[in-house]
Amino acid sequence: MTKRVTLITGASSGIGAELARIFALNGANTVLVARREDRLKQLADEIAAAGHPRPAILACDLSAPGACDKIEASLKVMDAEVDTVVNNAGYGLFGEAVELDRAQQLAMVDLNVCVLTDLTLRFADSLVRHRGGILNVASIASFLPGPRMAVYYATKAYVLSFTEAMRGELGPKGVRVTALCPGTVPTEFQGVAGFKPGLDSAVLNLSAAAVARAGYRGLMSNKRLVLPGVGVRMIPFMLRFAPRSLVLASVARVQQKR
Repeated sequence: MTKRVTLITGASSGIGAELARIFALNGANTVLVARREDRLKQLADEIAAAGHPRPAILACDLSAPGACDKIEASLKVMDAEVDTVVNNAGYGLFGEAVELDRAQQLAMVDLNVCVLTDLTLRFADSLVRHRGGILNVASIASFLPGPRMAVYYATKAYVLSFTEAMRGELGPKGVRVTALCPGTVPTEFQGVAGFKPGLDSAVLNLSAAAVARAGYRGLMSNKRLVLPGVGVRMIPFMLRFAPRSLVLASVARVQQKR
């Protein structure tokens, strides 16, 4: 009998690992995707030991050519159909775009944008058939221009726009589609991006577990947008009243301090 599964990318740490825990806690059969097989095995053991469905793991570098084909082929071998896609994998780079490595920035676009889009569209028929869901992890950066993290902010703006559009297309077919837009979360992201969180991050700070819980509840409630934390929820509201030039200058000043 074909098994229905929740596919979670970037599941080896941070928000992705917490999402794996909360979906399993609520009885979902999960397939966890990330590069680090040892981390995935450790997480799967932990979830199973807690009495929840043991996740299937798939060690896969999503930035490698053919990664999404590999995921689809592996699911067929498992006789599994996707009823929920959680696109969490992604990374950022800190610094002037013209000074950062161009290949690394283009790889960021591939992961943050192309892979997310591919997995969303690739399993859309299955999601409609099972009246499932899509949870795309965007960011509060989705609402802002981001000097010194220009490409990352732009990719997250795409994620939010694409997610809302998919909600418009797939929502009437019974698919829940939600964008999760956290602020700064203490994870490995900062180390990879190359910046140290400052006072602004402390104000918007929320744990990965809290963000994951908010994202799960939002998806189950079929919310269009989840902004976890009071500080994060204030930003889109305040942006309605601020000239774009002021927003740009303000973000530039904050980033410069990092």
